[in-house]
Amino acid sequence: MNSTPNVWLIGAGPGDPELLTLKAARLLADAEVVMVDDLVNPEILQHCPQARLIRVGKRGGCRSTPQAFINRLMLRYGRQGKRLVRLKGGDPCIFGRAGEEAQWLRERGVEAGIVNGITAGLAGATQCNIPLTLRGVSRGVTLITAHTQDDSELNWAGLAAGGTTLVVYMGVARLQQIQQGLMAGGMPADMPVAMIENASTPNQRQHACQLSQLCAAASAFKLKSPAVLVIGEVVNAAELIQSHSEPSQLTG
Repeated sequence: MNSTPNVWLIGAGPGDPELLTLKAARLLADAEVVMVDDLVNPEILQHCPQARLIRVGKRGGCRSTPQAFINRLMLRYGRQGKRLVRLKGGDPCIFGRAGEEAQWLRERGVEAGIVNGITAGLAGATQCNIPLTLRGVSRGVTLITAHTQDDSELNWAGLAAGGTTLVVYMGVARLQQIQQGLMAGGMPADMPVAMIENASTPNQRQHACQLSQLCAAASAFKLKSPAVLVIGEVVNAAELIQSHSEPSQLTG
């Protein structure tokens, strides 16, 4: 880019307001308009007390602001030269549509900058003392979404054989497909799984089980969105994952 954009797509992180980046805080303080997603911690809005707030919530299974309306609103403010922040939960480039929105705006003559945020899969695992990579255990991390636009199935066999830790987003409504797909693809039935709900917030809950127990364990745990799954041997590295419905007290 030859000039500094006036439209920014910013990740607010998974919930803990202290995980917001310094760059995000600076741009929020300078913003005239902030379009806020549903999963953004309200405490983060203290960084933009002078901005006009427009809530454009999008959450699976709930009434959501249409994407077409969000796009048109960003375009309007962008063309007006307003200092606009589109504030998203987590990282805007990890299942957050930042790429789609930036391309849509660029095709209409408005450049958008992007500021990364910490994504829920990383923060949630850390809160549970789970290292997503570990020498001799996991050589990488694969981030996937269980919810596809065309309802097509993922390459479960490839994921099962990949040798990486799997972090699954938007999977609460598709636990049976995840469990059956990975086991049919060759993943061991006793592969450990961590279910992490409301990552990095005071309401975080987590529970560990084996892959073969996933559906039954999630039902007993009453797992709800927003949640991520961490699937892999690294889950065994966690010092403590409570099996009760109350928030866990994790040890360092």
